[in-house]
Amino acid sequence: MRKSYGDPIAEDLRFVVRSVVGEENFIDMTPNRSNNYCCGGGGGFLQAGLKDERLEFGKLKDDQIQQTGASYCIAGCHNCHAQIHELSEYYEGNYGVVHLWTLICLSLGILGPNERAYLHDDLKDVLVFHPESEM
Repeated sequence: MRKSYGDPIAEDLRFVVRSVVGEENFIDMTPNRSNNYCCGGGGGFLQAGLKDERLEFGKLKDDQIQQTGASYCIAGCHNCHAQIHELSEYYEGNYGVVHLWTLICLSLGILGPNERAYLHDDLKDVLVFHPESEM
């Protein structure tokens, strides 16, 4: 999708991200949009059994993410999420990785407690309904 539909789709997604995280929390990567780097996990590479090669290829993406200084990286698909999560651990980037749908649900107040596995402590309890607090 990054290359096939180009910048118009990238702009639509950027609008959604800015809307859910706030302009002040949006940190852009360089390069970006249709020139952004691939994470190295797509196209079956994540399941191909070539872990060392995949992690070596992904170093470019990890460096790009770490240069932003961001606390989180938002991933649009499952392959990217799994690859970037592993890159963060392997290269000790210590940034969280979240699906775009996770942030959309969080912003709407409908993200369930069991769907917060990839959130750091700063977001784990945001807009969580605690039944005991209503008593």
